[in-house]
Amino acid sequence: MEVGIDSFAASPKKNIDRSEAINTLLERIVFADKQGLDVFGIGEHHREEFLDAAPTMILAAAASRTERIRLTSAVTVLSAADPVRVFQNFATLDLISKGRAEIVAGRGSFTDAFPLFGYDLREYDAIFKEKLKLLLTIRDNETITWNGKFRPPLREQPVYPRPVQPKLPIWLGVGGTPESFIRAGELGLPLMLAVIGGQTHRFAPLVDLYREAGKEAGFAPQQLKVGLHSLGYVAATTQKAVEDYFPGYQKVFTKVGKERGFAPVTKAGFDAQNTLPQGALLVGSPSDIVEKIKHHSDALGGISRVSFQMDVGLPHEKLLESIKLIGQEVLPHIKSL
Repeated sequence: MEVGIDSFAASPKKNIDRSEAINTLLERIVFADKQGLDVFGIGEHHREEFLDAAPTMILAAAASRTERIRLTSAVTVLSAADPVRVFQNFATLDLISKGRAEIVAGRGSFTDAFPLFGYDLREYDAIFKEKLKLLLTIRDNETITWNGKFRPPLREQPVYPRPVQPKLPIWLGVGGTPESFIRAGELGLPLMLAVIGGQTHRFAPLVDLYREAGKEAGFAPQQLKVGLHSLGYVAATTQKAVEDYFPGYQKVFTKVGKERGFAPVTKAGFDAQNTLPQGALLVGSPSDIVEKIKHHSDALGGISRVSFQMDVGLPHEKLLESIKLIGQEVLPHIKSL
């Protein structure tokens, strides 16, 4: 099992501090590489509170300063992007990193990109399906002929550059719709499951749908990998982890909840998602988190990757310490699963 970190590049309020925030994020990626973590992902948002609107720029900067860690999106908002440019950007990242680039393609948890880039939310699913098909066609063919509804046609058009990796890895990022799980299986794509709340085991029937669809489409079980993106943070003790993590978590998700009509976050609600073995949050001591990851993997029939999303306003030093604990005390145990 691979272990990684995902970041949404949380933004301070002042421009001068934003530059510092980007550079400390790069320090964390370099540090994660040195601690032996397998992957670091950068999200994509188009909102004031995040600095990840151009994730390949951040990943390219990290590529020049790291040696072995894989560099991925988390996720690329494919619905609002040109698949040709997405492929070119990540192929270039693959060249810079000497074969360490990946894409997690998805639709994101916010809709800000749709009006920003002139797309109609009523076409939400149709746009994504068409663009995913085009991205995979470009990945698998140097020269393509293609025609669709949401982009001008391509006629015997070569797409360059080509990546170092013979087949650039593309995962499908999913939330909770059965259609998304089935689509990933039918295409034989590895599945990155974002679980940001509730109980992880409730996704087991959807993961089963994914594997069944993949099997029916003729893909081998080893091709149908499942990754888990979870909110999490590791400290020396579970009590310390909760004390560090909860205040920022409460602030961030109460704000999101206001936009979406959810109730404010409470400590009781947080504990319900964190203290139970099946709870989605991975906030605790190294030993507690190892056991919880094992539980999640068993519940989902085995997972190939787990990524911690720790962006809730924690200071740089605490994030570094958490990455160190993940690398030194969580990773060795997870690797044996």
